[in-house]
Amino acid sequence: MSDLRDAALVSKAWPFEEARRVLKRYKDKAPEKGYVLFETGYGPSGLPHIGTFGEVARTTMIRTAFEAISDIPTKLICFSDDLDGMRKVPGNVPNAEMLQEHLQKPLTSVPDPFGEYDSFGDHNNAMLRRFLDTFGFEYEFYSATEFYRSGQFDEILLRAAERYDDIMAIMLKSLREERRQTYSIFLPIHPETGRVLYVPMKEVNAKDGTITFDDEDGKEWTLPVTGGNVKLQWKPDFGARWAALGVDFEMYGKDHSTNTPIYDGICRALGVRAPEHFTYELFLDENGQKISKSSGNGVSIDEWLTYASTESLSYFMYQKPKTAKRMHFDVIPKAMDEYHQQLRAYHGQDLKAQLNNPVWHIHGGDVPQSNMVVPYSMLLNLASVAGAEEKDQLWGFIQRYAPEASAETHPDLDAAAGFAVRYYNDFVKPTKVYRAPSDLEREALEELRDKLKTWEGGADADELQSLVFSVGRERFDPMRDWFKALYEVLLGASQGPRFGGFIALYGVEETIALIEQGLAGELA
Repeated sequence: MSDLRDAALVSKAWPFEEARRVLKRYKDKAPEKGYVLFETGYGPSGLPHIGTFGEVARTTMIRTAFEAISDIPTKLICFSDDLDGMRKVPGNVPNAEMLQEHLQKPLTSVPDPFGEYDSFGDHNNAMLRRFLDTFGFEYEFYSATEFYRSGQFDEILLRAAERYDDIMAIMLKSLREERRQTYSIFLPIHPETGRVLYVPMKEVNAKDGTITFDDEDGKEWTLPVTGGNVKLQWKPDFGARWAALGVDFEMYGKDHSTNTPIYDGICRALGVRAPEHFTYELFLDENGQKISKSSGNGVSIDEWLTYASTESLSYFMYQKPKTAKRMHFDVIPKAMDEYHQQLRAYHGQDLKAQLNNPVWHIHGGDVPQSNMVVPYSMLLNLASVAGAEEKDQLWGFIQRYAPEASAETHPDLDAAAGFAVRYYNDFVKPTKVYRAPSDLEREALEELRDKLKTWEGGADADELQSLVFSVGRERFDPMRDWFKALYEVLLGASQGPRFGGFIALYGVEETIALIEQGLAGELA
């Protein structure tokens, strides 16, 4: 353990760098509350999405890194802001017209349009918990509704009333002039209609812990700030929640970064040290546009997991979190193959290299062996030439190449074969474009075919790669033109696998037949 801790304390892997920042808050002494608290937030107006996964996965990586360098206990809270008013009716729910009359009510006061839970907020919270449990995250779930109504937030809400002017001063600096006239950090929940009201305060009475305001009809009300009668606007709520819970770390997207001084300032105004935070770059779609829940661009969680493993998604999330990354379907095969490359490398690395390897952070140090004897990209090309509709069609080729492999002994490979067939049929097949070879390419393909006809080297991928290379070396400069020709003429794609490995997997006789089809113009 001491070797691990010593190496972790100097590791340059970003989760360890973040963990060390958190540790510096306490210098190896547990905080008064007895644990270090990591938090992620969730807006339950819609279903969990890929950004939710990214926040919880990355925070979990930092929490695991912290546990490697410290004996201080930790907790992870997933906090749902379900007391937020429903601003608009979502377009993707049943019984949408029924929701219309409940606009501006807290999500936990809006009926569940699916008819399964006590409220729409409860429905989406259940979806969040199911989502987090599916991926095996360890967390405690907090509901804002419960947090406000149970009294857990009362002390901080009373303190916010006492320090109302200080918190308002922080907020007003960030607002336009017209908004300043009516802004209040407190949002009353109307005692009769149940709606969250955006109204100015007539009085904030710190001594009584009450607010006085006029509702939209001009009727004056006085309500206690405690007991779930009011909620805080979202920016003050962020900082106040940190103060109430004693949050030590929270990450959020770059779009929140300008609010960081506000969140921190409010937390400090309430007498509590602000947490450490980590701002990550946003994901972009294939056109370089920010991925948005409402526009539905980019890749959803369900879509990624249709074509690749959870671990490959975690690998994608690990990579350069402070760099904006395109997140579209074409990144999935690369993520799958790179994840398994790192998995294979891990068990031969020294401790320093292991701690810098993404798979240590994906698996919390308990790293499995990879049994992907065939890369995902190769499975895609195999599916392409075989015209596969089911993964069973790939297993005949796989078992000839790797006789020891089976669906039972190599479940990751079996799952990957299924992923590859789906990916091929949905993305590769519709875009395949074959072409006829040029005269020079024809000459090289004929020589490759003839050499394969006399090949006696078996299914040795390296030796077959050397054969392919020797045929092209005398004719092509640069050599990539030769491989590009193989892919475009034989596979209908501009990129492809290491061709010797492809021949070993697909079969020498089958490759000869494929070359003859290409030469005869039967593929183009």
